[in-house]
Amino acid sequence: MSKLVKFSALVALSATLSFGATQAEIDAVKAHVEAGVSYCKEVGVAECTKEFNKKESKWVSGNMYIWANDFDGVITAHPKKPLKGKNLIRYKDKAGNTLFHDFIKKVQADGEGWVDYVWSHPVTNKQADKTSFVKGIGENQLIGCGIYKNDGTK
Repeated sequence: MSKLVKFSALVALSATLSFGATQAEIDAVKAHVEAGVSYCKEVGVAECTKEFNKKESKWVSGNMYIWANDFDGVITAHPKKPLKGKNLIRYKDKAGNTLFHDFIKKVQADGEGWVDYVWSHPVTNKQADKTSFVKGIGENQLIGCGIYKNDGTK
């Protein structure tokens, strides 16, 4: 492996870990999405999004949950907020990120990946830095799960 690749990997890992989430938590978020993708392949997109929308299911664990949206920006599942059916393609967070548009573009460009944005922290109700792993399900949908970069007080 070249020195540049090793250095880049080290920088990315340290930046990821510097925000307060552990590598185990980051890995758990990605694994949760991967399991969700497998579930969607097993039961179909309509059925899995129905399950992801439930407030209590195996897809919701504390602050870790799966949401889904289509490539038009319409939320097809969100177990924590009443967002199902709303088009959030133009929604901007307090930092100016068009996060749902960014989720879509990430999946369309790379198939999967991490997207940073700002979202309401469930404990403090303050806007907090968050990153989510997103991955496509079917031709026109994606699912994601995120982790807060800090405890919501910063």
